[in-house]
Amino acid sequence: MAAKKAASKPRGTAVRKPRRKKAEPRSRGLSAAEVASEAATPPTELIQGIQQDGGEVLSVYRDPLGAHTVVFAALPIEKVEPTPYQRDLSEPHVKRLVGAMERLDRFLDPVIAVRKDGRYWTPNGNHRLHASKMLGAKAMVALVLPEEDVAYQILALNTEKAHNLKERSLEVIRMHRGLTGSRAGKETDFSHLFEEPAFITLGAAYEKRPRFSAGAYHPFVKRVESFLDLPLAEALRVREERADALLALDDEVIRVVTALKERGLQNPYLKNFVVARINFLRFKKDDSPSEFGPSVAKMLASARKFNVDKVNKDDLSRMGGAGAAEPDEE
Repeated sequence: MAAKKAASKPRGTAVRKPRRKKAEPRSRGLSAAEVASEAATPPTELIQGIQQDGGEVLSVYRDPLGAHTVVFAALPIEKVEPTPYQRDLSEPHVKRLVGAMERLDRFLDPVIAVRKDGRYWTPNGNHRLHASKMLGAKAMVALVLPEEDVAYQILALNTEKAHNLKERSLEVIRMHRGLTGSRAGKETDFSHLFEEPAFITLGAAYEKRPRFSAGAYHPFVKRVESFLDLPLAEALRVREERADALLALDDEVIRVVTALKERGLQNPYLKNFVVARINFLRFKKDDSPSEFGPSVAKMLASARKFNVDKVNKDDLSRMGGAGAAEPDEE
């Protein structure tokens, strides 16, 4: 009976995930006393490393949810640095933090850090770190985690709440590069960290062209990308090639956009309009996968044949700015 119901669903219909059951109150983790108890196994090597680096261990405890060991420490600020694969610094945000911290005259939000060759990488405290340095601080407090891999997982959480597509994509490609240099395994093994395969390719494109308008291409790239069952280094080479192909398509789209502007058509979503017009996948009803290379080649051929003389202002009005995608950044 269940099989019949599944077969009767129209193709392309999204399957809803079952709702997460609400946890019973006080059903998981440690009590306050257990968090602070001596049951936590002190990570001797990490504690000794912190002391050798000029830091001071303030306490060792177990986190209340998963009972993992955490070292609360004060670290020399010159030894704390952001992970090399996270989002770019926002100067306005740093200035706001500096003002708030100066008014309060306190640093109350410890960063998370992992020890790496005598340095301390923070995956979530770059802005607080820079604000503290601007204020002339000598040290900062951190929750130092014994497991280096946790930094990647925390960065994945930050990626989900990043401000925009560019930041998400750049974080993911930088994470990919960091893992490629330090981890064995295939790209598929790290899919839980990368969140979405399109981010890897779009991030590689952003590295090559900082003003790349990924918002126009994201719906298309999502349809043709998947995580690669290849070793990380080999997968990274494929991502670079795909970014080059996407930028070649972007060059042709920019040519069409320029021609439309020369005809007097001015609209911040012109690029979104052109990409939507040549995106043959938007008419595809089912979710069956399409190959990246042939799909981009087909889009490129359509862009080269694009007839700008057949576009008028009413066409742009009907597009409504190509939905909620980011406007043209060129």
